[in-house]
Amino acid sequence: MDGNVVELQELRARNAELERELREVREGEAAARRELERARAQLRVAEEAEERLSAELGELEAEASAQARAHQFHIHALSDRLATALRSAGLDQSLD
Repeated sequence: MDGNVVELQELRARNAELERELREVREGEAAARRELERARAQLRVAEEAEERLSAELGELEAEASAQARAHQFHIHALSDRLATALRSAGLDQSLD
């Protein structure tokens, strides 16, 4: 009978140890899930920021292109005016 009592105590101790290990594993899994959710949230924020920056970059590129065309047109107009002024002053020289 004493053998059965000892075996029962050993089984209870082992069961308690396994339950403790199971709790630790579950707590670790819960912590990993929370960390994964934090990482997903950070990824969403980063992706949204990337989209905003990409849109802003596109707008800035379009604006820079428009300004470059406007400056090119202005330079061409000034060159034409200078050529006209030089011709009227009798200084017909090529600006090429």
